[in-house]
This record gives sequence, C-alpha cells and structure tokens, in this order.
Amino acid sequence: MTISGIIAIDKPSGISSAAVVAKIKRKLGVKKVGHTGTLDPFATGLMLCGVNKGTKLSQFFLGSSKSYVAQIALGVNTDTYDYTGQITDRASFTLLSQITDNQIVQTIQKFKGEQMQTPPIYSALKHNGKPLYQLAREGKPVQKPPRKIEIHSIELQEIKRGEQRELNRFSDQLSVTLLIDCSSGTYIRSLAYDIGKQLGCGGTLLSLRRVKTCRFSIDDATPLDEFEALSQDEAFSLIIPMNRAISFMPEIKVDDFMVKSIGFGRPFSLGSLEEKSLSESLFKVIDKTGELVAIVKYDKALCKYDYCCVFVN
Repeated sequence: MTISGIIAIDKPSGISSAAVVAKIKRKLGVKKVGHTGTLDPFATGLMLCGVNKGTKLSQFFLGSSKSYVAQIALGVNTDTYDYTGQITDRASFTLLSQITDNQIVQTIQKFKGEQMQTPPIYSALKHNGKPLYQLAREGKPVQKPPRKIEIHSIELQEIKRGEQRELNRFSDQLSVTLLIDCSSGTYIRSLAYDIGKQLGCGGTLLSLRRVKTCRFSIDDATPLDEFEALSQDEAFSLIIPMNRAISFMPEIKVDDFMVKSIGFGRPFSLGSLEEKSLSESLFKVIDKTGELVAIVKYDKALCKYDYCCVFVN
C-alpha cells in the first residue's frame, strides 16, 4: 500500500482548502497532509494534496501553471471581485446592450501574455503577518503593489445575454465563460475586475473551477464526497506514488551504495554520469526499484549538487 505521494481531489464549492486537507487526514488516519495550492471556498476543482513524505513535493507544484474555467458577470463590481462580496456599482441595461460580442472578444485577447496585476484587497496575502481579507473586514484595507503574472492562453467559451429585469444581486444580462491557462499567483478575480474595467461596465467573478495543475487534470481527481465514502484502504489506493507524481522531472537511477550515501547526508556525486547530469539543473534520484530517493539541484555557480528533498528513511 502506497502511504506517501500525491492525491487529487475535486473540491466542491462552500468548503475551504484547509477543510479539505482535514478530511483527507481523517480518512487516511495520517498526520501529514498539505495542499499544493489553495482554492477560495466558493471555487471548485482540482486540488493536489501531498500525503506524508509527499508533502515535500508541494514546492514543485506551487509555482506551476494552472488552468481554470471562469464565469464572469459583466456590468457589476463587488468589493471582493467575486459574487460573495458587496456590490459597489452596477451598469445599466442600456450600457450592457451596447457592448458587442466583437468588443468582448477583442478586450479579452488583450489580457493574453505577461502583465502586471494588482491582487484584490480580499486575499490570503499577508501584511505584517495578517491576511489581507482580515484587514479588509476590519475596515483597514491594504492594497498590495502590482506583480508580474502571465496569461498563457485565454479562450472565450460562451457569451450569455439575458433580458432586462430587476434582481436582488446579480443579473444574467451579460456574462462570459472563459478557459484560462495562467502562471502561478494569478488572481482570476482580479482578471474579472480588469476585463470589466476595460469594457467600461465592471466585472465580477461568478464561478471558478480549476481544471489543471502542472500535468494533472480534473479527470485525475476524485470528488470529495466520493473520497469520503471510500474505505480507508480504497482511499490509500488513490495516492499517486511520489516518483510518478513528478514524472515531468528528469531522473537518474542509482545503486544501493549511493542510496545509503544519500541517507547519511553525504555530498552527492554521480561519477561517470556527471556530464549527463550537468545539463539538468533539477532532477530526481530513484533507486533500482523505481522508488524516489531524493530531488537534487545542481548549483552551476559553485559546481556542486544540493539536496532539495531526501526521502530515504
């Protein structure tokens, strides 16, 4: 039975990422579980969680690209940039009816590529050790400076127009659904706000679903309710072994002597394989059975190898 690795969960709406981690811990009966990238409570989709030694792999997923399906309501702004917030202004039906499909398409494409993005004041980023959303709720909002992100691709999947009518919160007068592939650290809520601002009508995120992280897809994930209904043995069977979880990383196989050497913390050396390894700055080390032993990084400046993670008992 695999007891360390990565497990892929399809998170439902209405639950925090921390609560998902807690449920995995209870089902597996383990102490160490950690996610590789948070999702807002209202968001759904792919959450990769490290189990036991697999928690050490989180650093190699946190900075990876991610893909989302996002629905954005045009014509309304909220203080949180999503539907959970308080409405701050709303565009008229007349203004929305004047925005053409072609304007929407052209505006959305302007957001493809590298750009500076301002994080929302309601976010988990911290200021003096305190999350921004807590400060905002206390009436002490802090605006973090813009930071560089990249939208690798942004595809318009649907434009939906409704009829003029009065609703308590969000109208269905105009909304768009987008498929977005972006760098780590991108706030889709901020993107929704910025698209609405560019169109001159406002924009708020209605729904968000993460469908891809690194090389993992939502198709690899188990819905949380199904996971909770499994027996403990069935739940353990869903854990992806560490070596397979980072199949995207180049590997080098070593003998038993080198495995023991790594376990003792001795300097890493590849001898006759050194030329091959120098072409890779980061690689995984496996033993003859295919088990992950360590992840090693080559420091070109100092001409030596550093251990990023060691998994030998």
